[in-house]
Amino acid sequence: MRLPRFFGKKRGHRRTGSQAWGSAGEAIFYALLVAAALCFAGLLLTGVVGLDPEAVGLPWAGWWLWIFTALIPGALLAFGGAGLVRTLRGWDKSEERRAAAETLAELLEPVGHGSGSPRELPGVPTCDDLVNSPGTILRYRLPIESPESWQLLGIGLFAALWNAVLAVLAVTAGLDLLGGRVEPVLLALLVPFLAVGIGGIVVFVRRLFLTTAVGTTQVEISDHPLLPGANYDVLLAQGGAGAVALLRLTLEMEESAAFRQGTDTRTERVVVWREVVKEWRDVRISPGVRFEAHATITIPRDAMHSFVSEHNAVRWRIVVHGRPERRAPFERMFPLVVHPLPPDIGGGRPEFAWMEERRR
Repeated sequence: MRLPRFFGKKRGHRRTGSQAWGSAGEAIFYALLVAAALCFAGLLLTGVVGLDPEAVGLPWAGWWLWIFTALIPGALLAFGGAGLVRTLRGWDKSEERRAAAETLAELLEPVGHGSGSPRELPGVPTCDDLVNSPGTILRYRLPIESPESWQLLGIGLFAALWNAVLAVLAVTAGLDLLGGRVEPVLLALLVPFLAVGIGGIVVFVRRLFLTTAVGTTQVEISDHPLLPGANYDVLLAQGGAGAVALLRLTLEMEESAAFRQGTDTRTERVVVWREVVKEWRDVRISPGVRFEAHATITIPRDAMHSFVSEHNAVRWRIVVHGRPERRAPFERMFPLVVHPLPPDIGGGRPEFAWMEERRR
């Protein structure tokens, strides 16, 4: 009989250690959290631990101090209870069995909906979110995927959270000074925190100014989803003010693959096909009047359709590159969905006449 091993080496999703010891350790950890929450709540209810706002230097707090203190045992109880229930449900079950149970639930989910229409194109993403916004001139307005927006959001969240922590430290230091106490460590800590907080605000405001000064970019298309071998009208509308040295509209196809390298999951993305649809140089944009231009995109006849799976994906998109004269260049992406050709190719449509002749 082999004794359970306390320590093991991780190999991908599996470990060489004992799963029973690991589950027991998780259960003990979550049980301690639940016990700590119950003990703390009991001390508060019995009055052993009293909350006097005047004693802590916050006479204006009142019930707010009680509510804030009650959040501590509540959070411990919720976190510990949820973890304990999850550990007990997965006790003595392998990773494969847990994954199989989740997959079975996903497979049974559409069965419960009754007679639903099965997907005719498995592996092809839907374009419901791409056709729910009508255009002003053409039929649909495409949604935008701008890396600048995500960077602006990340910088804004960092600046907000950092300055919130800085405000808490500043209030604490101010109360200490009003009470006649001086904490040199806290005051020394405020100096670098204040520098980082001001720097975060400056970077956020500067990035916000650059993003809003460029103006919004809108792309409208005559039809969606797209089919190989067909032509589609595209409208590019660029807002803002000032001069743009170069404005380029490109059609791209990107392939991505997710794979495991050791214990890390990596995703590689490569643009395997790119075509410059149209370029505009020395564009002058007046305030309140956006620049509008029409172009025509053609999906290649032998193009691969859009495809999404767990580890691989083929995505089509329209990319707008801009290079203002006095600002940083920008790049904005608009996703597309290309469907495979249906079995009844043509149907009298002139753009598929070449396929009907090949079939004959």
